Amino acid sequence: MAQMNISIPEALKSWAEARVAEGRYSSTSDYVRDLVRRDQEYAEKLKALQAAIDEGLASGVSDRTIEDIIADRRKRDGLV
Repeated sequence: MAQMNISIPEALKSWAEARVAEGRYSSTSDYVRDLVRRDQEYAEKLKALQAAIDEGLASGVSDRTIEDIIADRRKRDGLV
């Protein structure tokens, strides 16, 4: 496993140590790894969301009404 040394303010160090003391993490390194993993997952979800938004914007304006869209969805869900 690779190593990384970081410098953080005392208040953040104390916060991380308190999270470890709560028992959810085995060490401050474990806590930081979890934060980085969560940030990575968030970035991936954000990228996917942005791609979906871009796809929607590129698709143009539909001539269907909101009622048409709702009716189609209800049919797909077997509600009609």
